[in-house]
Amino acid sequence: MTSQDTINQLADHYREILRLIGEDPDREGLVKTPVRAAKALYYITQGYRESAADVLRQAVFEYSGSRIVIVKDIEFYSMCEHHILPFFGKVTVGYIPDGEMIGLSKLARLVNVYARRLQVQERLTAQIAAELTANLRTRGVIVTCTAEHLCMKMRGVEKQESATTTVDYTGDFASDPSLRAEFFSNLNL
Repeated sequence: MTSQDTINQLADHYREILRLIGEDPDREGLVKTPVRAAKALYYITQGYRESAADVLRQAVFEYSGSRIVIVKDIEFYSMCEHHILPFFGKVTVGYIPDGEMIGLSKLARLVNVYARRLQVQERLTAQIAAELTANLRTRGVIVTCTAEHLCMKMRGVEKQESATTTVDYTGDFASDPSLRAEFFSNLNL
């Protein structure tokens, strides 16, 4: 099935959803909405059509250093798998090289691969840490993610100022609390 076939099928479903909620999908403002919504959903779920390992393998370099590398505040947008509503925020990735380093932009691309899927924040954080651990020689990886969830702001408890932070870590970060402390001190938390 081509991407256009998928978009066409999604548009048919959106048209029916509009009808089910009581709208007229043929009225002027909604005629093109099913196709626009289908294209948007296809775009924001592009992570299903990407390989995180392939992204990371594009820019691995030899590196003999052993200090922490941190890329802070990588913004992301995702969709909650429970309500199909957006959540968004920032991810920070740190790792201790063990003979290799990764091109910095690949860390942002890795975040996008997993964020651009139906997701929960806890899994997103863990997947980023696990993928980097599996595809780069490191002594440890640590990932933090802070996000705001529209499923908590627009519906349900409607808590406008709430944010959620998740943390995952591997290797030396798991066994050495002083490394975690060094990482967090660099974040100015």
